[in-house]
Amino acid sequence: MEKTSHKLGVVALTALVTGNMIGSGIFLLPANLAQIGSISIVSWLITGVGALLLALIFANFSMLSPKVGGPYAYVTEELGEFLGFQTAYCYWIAAWVGNAAIAIALAGYLSVFFPILSHPWPACCCALFFLWALTLLNIISIKGVGFFQIITTFLKLLPILFVGTIGWAYLHPAYFTEAINVTQPHQSNLSAINYAVALTFWSFIGLESATLPAESIHNPARTIPLATLLGTGITAVVYILSSSVIMGIVPLAQLQKSNAPFALAAQIIAGPIGFYIIALGAVISCVGCLSGWILMQGQIAMAAAKDGVFPALFAKQNKEGIPIFAVITTSILISALLLMTVSASLAEQFELIILIAVFATLVPYFYTTFAYWVKIRKEKFTVTAFIKLILILLAGIYVLWAFIGSGQKIIAHGTMLLLSSVLFYIPVLIRRKSSVD
Repeated sequence: MEKTSHKLGVVALTALVTGNMIGSGIFLLPANLAQIGSISIVSWLITGVGALLLALIFANFSMLSPKVGGPYAYVTEELGEFLGFQTAYCYWIAAWVGNAAIAIALAGYLSVFFPILSHPWPACCCALFFLWALTLLNIISIKGVGFFQIITTFLKLLPILFVGTIGWAYLHPAYFTEAINVTQPHQSNLSAINYAVALTFWSFIGLESATLPAESIHNPARTIPLATLLGTGITAVVYILSSSVIMGIVPLAQLQKSNAPFALAAQIIAGPIGFYIIALGAVISCVGCLSGWILMQGQIAMAAAKDGVFPALFAKQNKEGIPIFAVITTSILISALLLMTVSASLAEQFELIILIAVFATLVPYFYTTFAYWVKIRKEKFTVTAFIKLILILLAGIYVLWAFIGSGQKIIAHGTMLLLSSVLFYIPVLIRRKSSVD
């Protein structure tokens, strides 16, 4: 009989999905979106629908192929090793680049309690400390990570829902109407929405989290799709409610300059005590999110290493089944990125990093959507099959929209990232040829 005492169930896995999405995005993004204006609320609605479409694709795929590695496993199975390698390569990079952004947001909210963290280098050192403390937790026990996700997800939802519900009583409609589009230099409303879609998409990265650690999940064929849909639905509701409130109760000028916009909104609702309580909630949120993504970064690399497309060391596991080399190596890369992107403005550093992470994630999402079409294309034409095709079409359109919205500069850097994957694939081909010979 299979042992399940060390495996994740529906509650823990839903907490992992929700916790991986509700992290730094909801707490720091309002400051970035304030540079665009209240029209960015439209992007939350678009991105929420797009995220649910992608969640349905991952949920359906997981029922057909509940394998370790999520997007990488699905793409490799249906589209071949090279595109599978590109998926693992981009997704792995997105995971650790995104972790750098989460660590930055964590330091930003801790600056509420420790003002010295408003300065670049102290903030960087703080981010590094939490990165390595949570890396240690992930090395010790995956069950401990699951429990930690349940606790932190519950604690983070309480203050967020408080602001997202009570805050409606403090709305100033003029804040929406007076700052619809404040982009500098001024962009058209469509261009502003497109750019905001790329930014808000960052907050939904992680909707596929349940599909990655399949070996560590109890009854994956049922648990993975359920946790994916529940987690994405919860996140979409929380984001749309709370983000709309923040833009409606905090003056634009203050929001644009804030390192802790969510706490600023809470201060308006509940005074100084609200400011500190929400700041603490944001810290807990970022800690939980960072812990969950450290788990993900190791699982991605391990799945690719087991198939021989990443170095074999990435598949090395400790007695808890945790890919220790992959986790540690990736955290070293995050540390290097934090040190290389130190900026006087946390918001600027955060925005640059998340746009890189968004592009790197969109590639695996697009490939997975196409792979799902390949998976089901031989099904008989029925109403169900037609609905699946519509789902694939809409999800594909949304991903392409997010690509375009990220901007020419990020697209250019992202294209170079894809091209670089070809160079890293050459050693895989050499190893394949050597093993055949």
